[in-house]
Parts: sequence; structure tokens; C-alpha cells
Amino acid sequence: MTTTGAVTSDDGATIGYHQVGRGPGLVILHGAMQTGRSQLDLAQALSADFTCYLPDRRGRGSSGPAGTAYGLEREVADLSALIEATGARHVAGVSSGAIITLRTLLVRPDLHGAVVFEPPLLPDGAALDVHLSRLDQELTAGNVPAALVTGMKAAELGPPVFNLVPRKLLELLTRRMLKGPGATFAELAPTLRQDLQLAREAAGDLERYRAVRQEVLLLGGTRTRPYLRAALAGLEEVLPHATKVLMEGLDHSATSNTADRGRPGRAAEEIRRFLKDR
Repeated sequence: MTTTGAVTSDDGATIGYHQVGRGPGLVILHGAMQTGRSQLDLAQALSADFTCYLPDRRGRGSSGPAGTAYGLEREVADLSALIEATGARHVAGVSSGAIITLRTLLVRPDLHGAVVFEPPLLPDGAALDVHLSRLDQELTAGNVPAALVTGMKAAELGPPVFNLVPRKLLELLTRRMLKGPGATFAELAPTLRQDLQLAREAAGDLERYRAVRQEVLLLGGTRTRPYLRAALAGLEEVLPHATKVLMEGLDHSATSNTADRGRPGRAAEEIRRFLKDR
């Protein structure tokens, strides 16, 4: 059974969440172009062992807007408010949610352990500046298809052939997709700006995580993007207590719901094995 709730962050913003399961508290923090329900299948697969909290990050679902002071510090404060309210002592962060998780570990020594799934940590974020500038212009103009294409190119989320297709054709195909069942993408498009900003803020700061004292599972797939595998390898070198697991044949969608090409059952196995006795 899934229930809903909400907490208030330190700036007064509402952060809504879904709750499922029983046992120790585990916050599952979603990534780009997602809401809390994007990992609902994963939470259900873990529900016999953990009480899973699935927050909608700012600007999404039942939570408040991003606000003018949006940034990584704000996301950490939101996660911290949920931890305080629920007593959860474990966090699993997905993609950009994994960046927030890593930063939160630095300021929440009361957390017992964390799972970090494929954070987009870049050695240099300068390349993102061009994408951010273009994305801002497209969102201001209300050109959602173009903004989605820009976001996917920046995050390298499309298949390799994506870069060979003319941009105008990509925008046309995206526009058609938005008219169908994928219309939720239109609502989430503005949040792409937030996630790219997080990646830009966190770029080049691997050394910062040497100060993390909790045990961390670095989780990924063997078929994910090279830069995401490189980020996990970099974290493995600097985190004092890290375990890395690459799931054979899986990619960046591994933790997503089954309907979104995820393998939540497989991801749940690794998360359960790592967190069960912590």
C-alpha cells in the first residue's frame, strides 16, 4: 500500500513524497525528467525490508517550485528536511539525485549508509555552460521540444545514433511524442535546467568526497555511458568506504519502473544486500 505525505523545507517550500513498505527508513531520490513515482517499482521490491520514501524533488509533482535560490545547497536542505521528519537513515540517489546524496553525506553524519547510482560527475563542467545558455533561451521561448533535445544532448541520454540525426528532425520527433502518452515530459522539461545546474555545480569536486565516512554502494550498469562509469571509478578511488557493483547488461534506466525499461528487481537485490545490516 502506498501513502503520501509532505514535509516543509527550511525555506518554507513543501516537499511531497510517497511512502511504501515497512522497516528501516530509506529515501529514494530520483534523477532528471523523473518524479518520486519513477522508482515506485524499486521501492515495492524493497518494501518487505525497508520503509521507502519517494520524494518529488522541487518543481515536480506534489512539491513546491524550484524558487529563485535554487541550487545544490537547496536540494540538500530538502533531503535533510525529509530525513529529519521520517527518521530515515539510508538514502539511495539516482543520477542527479546521487549528486545530492553525496553532498548530503558530508553534512549528515547520522546517515548509516547510502547507495549512489551513476551520478553525472564531470571533471570539468565548462562544456555544460553552452547547453545551459541554449536551454534557458528555449524554455523562455516556450520551445519545449527543442529544450528536451538540448537536455538529452547535454546529459548524453540518447543512443549513439542520436548524435547523427539532424537536430530539426529530433525536435520534430520530440514534438510528436509530446502529443501522445508522453505528455508528462512537457511538464518536466523546465526541471532539466535544475539537473544540468546540479551537474555544473558538482563538476570537478571528486576530492571533496574523501571526507565521507559512511559506507557507500557505488551502483551502475555495464551498458551505461562511459562518463558515468568514469564517475563511479573516480568515486571508488576517493571514498574511504566504497563498494562498487556494475550490473551486467544494464544501463542508466536500471532503477526506473519496469514500464520505463528499468530492472528494478535486479537493482533492489544489490541495494538490499548492501543496506540490510547497516
